[in-house]
Amino acid sequence: MPTVATTTSVDSSLDPVGPIEGSDLPDFSTAAYKDAYSRINAIVIEGEQEAHDNYMSLGTLLPDQAEELARLARMELKHMKGFTACGNNLGVTADMPFAQEFFSPLRNNFQAALKEGKVVTCLLIQALLIEAFAISAYHIYIPVADPFARKITEGVVKDEYTHLNYGQEWLKAHLEESRAELEQANRDNLPHVRRMLDRVAADAAVLHMEKEDLIEDFLIAYQDALTDIGFTPREIARMAAAALVG
Repeated sequence: MPTVATTTSVDSSLDPVGPIEGSDLPDFSTAAYKDAYSRINAIVIEGEQEAHDNYMSLGTLLPDQAEELARLARMELKHMKGFTACGNNLGVTADMPFAQEFFSPLRNNFQAALKEGKVVTCLLIQALLIEAFAISAYHIYIPVADPFARKITEGVVKDEYTHLNYGQEWLKAHLEESRAELEQANRDNLPHVRRMLDRVAADAAVLHMEKEDLIEDFLIAYQDALTDIGFTPREIARMAAAALVG
């Protein structure tokens, strides 16, 4: 649960304040905001930690790419530290048990695929689904974030495109031999993302992040990645439908 302590940033212009008159920003000082933020902040912290672990694990399946994957992993740890500072700046303790359970379906599927040596499934989960999920959330959050968190998140989202691009490029280069596994991995995992978006909707709304915007931005990022990999619009429409029937 959130604490009531406050943290002052080095730059006083980034300190948390109430909403600016006439703006659409939430009041960052309310108990309701801090309660919702304790879970949202935990989700992004846990997401970055799991991304680090996933990229390091992928390095064991792709030893020729291990150095690059380790570089991506280090970036995720930097993001995690930044988002931890965001919570501290608002005097909020992240609800990490909630976040760890929140990611468990995708984590379990990633670990199962890792044990079976399924590089394609692991890449779809981490480098496409999770990265597209993060990018969409950060895009929608930045306009309504407190000044300190906005500065942190703007830097993070640029890096996430690098991670998404890594997955796109590898899968594009191996599309023909990967197509069947990609489609199956999509069917197995896209419904989990839909349920994750549903589950976070109420807390996101307190932060002035609308569920419809999150879903739209996620689908744009994910479908753009599938297009770049080489799937046709008809194939992508069929893959996206998995979120509705799963």
